[in-house]
Amino acid sequence: MSTPYTIAHCSDIHFGKIAHAEVVSALVDDINAHDVDLVAISGDLTQRARTGEFQAAVAMIEQFNAPTLVVPGNHDVYPWWRPWKRLTAPLRKYRRLVQPELRPTRVEPEVAVLGLSSPHGATVKSGRLRPEALNTMRTFFDEHASQFRVLVVHHHLTRMEQLGRHDIMGNADEALTAAAQAQVDLILCGHLHISHIEPVDIVSDRGDTEHRMVVASAGTATSSRGRRSNRGVNFYNLMHIRPDSFSVEERRYQPDATVFSEMRTTSFDRVTSLS
Repeated sequence: MSTPYTIAHCSDIHFGKIAHAEVVSALVDDINAHDVDLVAISGDLTQRARTGEFQAAVAMIEQFNAPTLVVPGNHDVYPWWRPWKRLTAPLRKYRRLVQPELRPTRVEPEVAVLGLSSPHGATVKSGRLRPEALNTMRTFFDEHASQFRVLVVHHHLTRMEQLGRHDIMGNADEALTAAAQAQVDLILCGHLHISHIEPVDIVSDRGDTEHRMVVASAGTATSSRGRRSNRGVNFYNLMHIRPDSFSVEERRYQPDATVFSEMRTTSFDRVTSLS
């Protein structure tokens, strides 16, 4: 590809807990100004899964010029004070107001993107990828072995030193192994409200590296719920993908100027198999 395929990745929008009056419009304007090929949103569109919050999220999504790929987060399931609905049909409102599809895909000549739903109603905020979702991952990426492969989920898959195993996906190790088997190049996630980019090596029983991929966790794009060093800070990421390399550009909101600007860019060679 002569120009990079560009994905804007934002997460943890949290309508109902927006940080600044102008941040949503600044996010939309900045993404549209970069003429991206796809907008990936990795969940938590809402704070309490209220109808008005979903409607506000949909109104934002409809402002993007590029196609969108959206997966739900744990805040998008029915809240704990609706226990029956939370347990029996946790994402019914999301599917009715946002989209019915919980495993959305986007396939281009250069890139294959799969979104999977990790939240459920049986816990307060944890999530997991069920066996059928892992099978979908393997099948989908096997069918698109020539493309750059991107997985989008809400829950984070790797342990951060500052948080320990706090809030990572319940079956994160199993999901990472499945992603490695599927030769995934890049995982886009959120949930922790911290901007974090990490290469992950999957090591075989022999002790050598079998596969390398990158986990890119976006901070909260628009809410006031950033954690630790990201408290009160809003981020989204731009992925610039070429055949043999890619980069992750972290863009931070500047409240005084009401714009997003580049904070740092991390570049990677594409290494799909090292065995």
